[in-house]
Amino acid sequence: MNGKLSEKAEEILEKLWIEVEEEGNFFMDMEKIPLTPDDPVFHELTDWALIEMKDGQVSLRPEGKEEGLKVVRRFRLAERLMMDVFNIRGEAAREKACQLEHLLNEGVDTKVCTLLNHPSTCPHGKPIPPGQCCLEARMSGNLGVVPLTELKANEEGEIAYIQTEDNKKMQKLMAMGVLPGNRIRLTQTFPSYIFIVGFSEFAIDTNMAREIFVRR
Repeated sequence: MNGKLSEKAEEILEKLWIEVEEEGNFFMDMEKIPLTPDDPVFHELTDWALIEMKDGQVSLRPEGKEEGLKVVRRFRLAERLMMDVFNIRGEAAREKACQLEHLLNEGVDTKVCTLLNHPSTCPHGKPIPPGQCCLEARMSGNLGVVPLTELKANEEGEIAYIQTEDNKKMQKLMAMGVLPGNRIRLTQTFPSYIFIVGFSEFAIDTNMAREIFVRR
């Protein structure tokens, strides 16, 4: 599909997709969306042949199902990003995810998905529709971003992010040079994790090592 839908059109597709694909209904009443025949968004969706309307009920065309799946995937990836990387939770996380999903155009969502290690569910347990990147990662065994604890001795990678709610831990790791984009090489995994960043070597326990996520 060429061009980009408006944010409101994407939100309507998201509602319809959930109603059809997850709730098992074939259509949705227009007043529940809400949507009216004179609404410019209605014309946008029908002009793009994404929806059909009959007797006040809206259904998704095959093209609409495909586009709706992409919108749902972007939103649920945005929710995971808010929680897993930015540690934003609750209603604030949902609001930020709603704003961010419209910016995750095709290609950007793949990078976010890889960053998050191809998650299968959103923070609420709902499935995230897999993308081509997920299928390729599973087939190749390359899961993208992993905790430092998944690396073997003498393996290295690029630091993706730190996932911790403890500000003291965060400051300690940052003081070591554990910053996104820096290279890290693991030299020992037992009894403690020893790694090299830059020209310095550090030792941390398993719990802290689990909070460092690395792109192989």
